Amino acid sequence: MTQRLDIFTAAPEGAKAMIALEAAIAGSGLERSLIELVKLRASQINGCAYCLHMHVADAVKAGETDLRIHLLNAWRESMMFTARERAALNWTEVLTTIAGTGAPDADYALLAAQFDEREQGFLSLLIGTINAWNRLQVGFRGAHPGDVAPRAAAPAQVS
Repeated sequence: MTQRLDIFTAAPEGAKAMIALEAAIAGSGLERSLIELVKLRASQINGCAYCLHMHVADAVKAGETDLRIHLLNAWRESMMFTARERAALNWTEVLTTIAGTGAPDADYALLAAQFDEREQGFLSLLIGTINAWNRLQVGFRGAHPGDVAPRAAAPAQVS
């Protein structure tokens, strides 16, 4: 596939704003492994190979196990995820597919049982941000796995 557009060149101010939001999320107090699981799950749903490649490597660096990464697509059937992780993964699916879900009260109740309001806010910003990066990468045919090592293309390319 040929790249259609480089968002970092075409809209540098917007890309920098996205990177700043990523930094705020990273400093929010949410667990690094949880952040990477959420990024991976949304990227699985959205079919973003580049983001999957990047965030598998990041998840491993954050201490995630190969087994849990392999089971992520079937997290509902696996007992390897904590109640907090399950609530975050559920909310990730709900918000990533919001046109079909409408974010039901029952799903919000699962979230609220595990996350305080600040955490809910940052978790939802995280989900929105990874969905935006997925759409930019898939829509503009951004970098592809194998083209470059994760995070090696440009230090500013955070997804």
